[in-house]
Amino acid sequence: MKKYSLKAVLLAIAAIIAAAVSAVVLAFSNVTYGNMKWRIAATFFCISFISSIVLLYVIQLLVFKKIQGLLDTVKGFRSQSDKPLSHAGFDGNEIDRLNNEISAWADDRKNEIERLKKLEVYRKEFLGNVSHELKTPIFNIQGYVLTLLDGGLEDETINRDYLMRAERSIDRMITIIDDLEAISQLETGELQIEPERFDVVALARDVCESQEMKATGKGIILTLPGDSKPHYVYADRFRVRQVLTNLVVNSIKYGKEYGETKIRFYDAGDNISIEVADNGLGIGKEHLPRLFERFYRVDKSRSREMGGTGLGLAIVKHILEGHNQSINVMSTEGVGTVFSFTLKKG
Repeated sequence: MKKYSLKAVLLAIAAIIAAAVSAVVLAFSNVTYGNMKWRIAATFFCISFISSIVLLYVIQLLVFKKIQGLLDTVKGFRSQSDKPLSHAGFDGNEIDRLNNEISAWADDRKNEIERLKKLEVYRKEFLGNVSHELKTPIFNIQGYVLTLLDGGLEDETINRDYLMRAERSIDRMITIIDDLEAISQLETGELQIEPERFDVVALARDVCESQEMKATGKGIILTLPGDSKPHYVYADRFRVRQVLTNLVVNSIKYGKEYGETKIRFYDAGDNISIEVADNGLGIGKEHLPRLFERFYRVDKSRSREMGGTGLGLAIVKHILEGHNQSINVMSTEGVGTVFSFTLKKG
C-alpha cells in the first residue's frame, strides 16, 4: 500500500474542503452577471483553502505535540531494551514511529515476562536442589550425633567411625558451599580473572599427578602426549587448574575400571585447544544440552554416591566464559566422552 506524506494529506483535505465550499457557493449564489459567480466561487475557494490549511496545521501541532510526548516516553522505555529500535534513515511520520516503538516495546515486555517466568522456574529448581544437597549431609550428621548421644559415644567400636562419617558429611557441605560461592562470584563478576603466561602442559601434568592415587584406585591411566612440548597460554593459572581438575576428576568418577583418560593439546591459530578424553560410560544425547547447568546430573543417585555436587561443570563453563572462551562436549554411550576448550596463546 502506497504511503503519502503528511503534507500531501493536509493539502488534499484543505483542497476538498475548499472545493466543497466553492461548490456550495456556486449552487446557492444568485449572482448572474458575467463571470462574477465563478469569481466569487474562486475567492471562496482560496479563502477556504488557506483557512483549512491554517486550521489543519494548528490541529496537527496540538495533536502531534501529544503524540511526540508519547513517542518520547516510549523511547525512554525502549532505550533500556537490549535491542533498541533504530530510526536512522526512517521515512515515516510520527504516528508510524509511535506505532513501531509501541510494537517493539510490547515485544520487549513479552520477552521480559517470558524471561522472568523462566528465571522463576530456575530459581525454584535451584533452591530445591540446594536444599536437597544440603539436607542429605545434615541428616547424616544428625543421625551420627544422635547415635553417639544415645550411648554410642561410650562404644569404642562405633564412636570413632561415626565421628569420621560426620566429618565426611561436613566436608561435603563445605564443598557444596564453596562451589556455590565460586559460581556466584563468577556470575556476578566479583571473582576477577587474573591472567598470566604459563605452560598449560606442565599444569596438566601437575593435575594428573595430584589425581594419580584416585585414578589408580579404579585402575584408570592418566596420560599426556609422549612429545609433550610446552604450550604457553595467557590465562588465570589457578582457574585453569580448576577446569582441568574438574574434568579429570569427572573422567575418573564416571570412567570404567581399567580405562584411560587422555589430555591432548592442539595448536588452533591464536589459541591452544585442550582435550580431556576418556573411554568411559559416555553420556546420552538427551543429556548433553543441559550438562553444564548447575546441579544437573546424568545419573543423580550415582553422582551423589561418589560425592559430586553437580556444580563442577557449571564452574568450568563460567571460568572459561570469564576468559572469553567456551567448552564443548562430544560423547557416545558405551564409548567415551571428550571435553574440549580453548585458551589464548601466551
